[in-house]
Amino acid sequence: MVKLVHVIGAGLAGLAAAVQLQRRGAQVVLHEAAAQAGGRCRSYYARTLGATIDTGNHLIFSGNQATLGYARAIGAADELVGPTQPGFPFMDLAAGERWTVRLSPGPLPLWVFDANARVPNTNWADYFSMLPLLFAKPGRSMAQTMRCNGVLWDRLLGPMFHAVMNGEPRDATAQLAGAVARETFAAGAQACRLLVARNGLGSAFVDPALRLLQHGGAQIKLGSRLNDLTFSESGRVASLHFADESIALGADEGLVLAVPPNAAQSIVPGLQAPQRFSAIVNVHFAVEPPFGLPPVMGLIGSTAEWLFAFDGRLSVTIHGADRLTGTPHEELAKTVWAEVAHVAGLPAEPMPACQVVMDERATFAALPDQEMLRSATRTRWNNLMLAGDWTATGLPATIEGAIRSGQKAADLLLNEPMERR
Repeated sequence: MVKLVHVIGAGLAGLAAAVQLQRRGAQVVLHEAAAQAGGRCRSYYARTLGATIDTGNHLIFSGNQATLGYARAIGAADELVGPTQPGFPFMDLAAGERWTVRLSPGPLPLWVFDANARVPNTNWADYFSMLPLLFAKPGRSMAQTMRCNGVLWDRLLGPMFHAVMNGEPRDATAQLAGAVARETFAAGAQACRLLVARNGLGSAFVDPALRLLQHGGAQIKLGSRLNDLTFSESGRVASLHFADESIALGADEGLVLAVPPNAAQSIVPGLQAPQRFSAIVNVHFAVEPPFGLPPVMGLIGSTAEWLFAFDGRLSVTIHGADRLTGTPHEELAKTVWAEVAHVAGLPAEPMPACQVVMDERATFAALPDQEMLRSATRTRWNNLMLAGDWTATGLPATIEGAIRSGQKAADLLLNEPMERR
């Protein structure tokens, strides 16, 4: 059995792997190339706002069992908060309409038979258009699998899947969308509550994990970039090469590589990975949310797509935002603020202090051809496993997928026989 594991990368996948390894009795050495842990899911201080913000806003469902389990394991379960009752508030800015989809308690979707609970101008039969998605075939898009038009699509399903898949949902992989649907809508209302990290992603996912690992005896090495690996003829990783040291792996030592796909491909020969990516834009405004504004709200008919209300700031996320990456930040901020001010009932002038954050490679493009390029967790070297939301998790590039990938990598490595030495 593996007794010592080097985890490369301290994003969520790497942290989840390290926590799982330590819980199962392995000694852990966690390496991170950057000066801080968290990867694309961390918090930092923004001088322009005078506040700590996250690298991105994330929609977490109460049905994300791996995410909730990880939070409990690191002692941060109370950091994820949301309404006690499942529901999705929306506003169509072009039509000037607001509504909330209110899911009924229990596993049965009785809410679809209540005109006051479902999307306005839809009927109960419309909701059964999702059924083919639950049985989607490999290699098919959502448009090839289910009905992707009409009021229900425009006012609920389209916006939700656009966020989850981070791109045009009609073109997205139906199997991935179906996996999300099975774990949320099809799992009952209590799997559909929207949760947010009340004190930021760092407090919910990163800092508690680092403390737990340190208290358990793990070594945490920041600014430790892996440059290369040496592979043995016996089918194992023999050594790791960093800028300032090389580490030979013993017979009972292993490696979890939890880095972005381009970095993984530069280290592991012949590795397959997605080649296309989708952007996410976040715009943060230093303004106190008005009383009564929902913590998370979907926006339709606007540039802004999801509005998050945090203490001391309003924050907007735009998914599949490749079309916006060349837009000047000030111009984009003005456009988005005009929409936010309208939704929140705030003065349009003057615009509060703001910060625009663009990530052009936020996630792999969740398209059928890219899905086929995702690597498996297990590699042909028996002491090397891969982790990351870009690996073959069966989910889109989400927090849930990242955490599952790290936990799976840890479990497979610890269960892997070390006979090839």
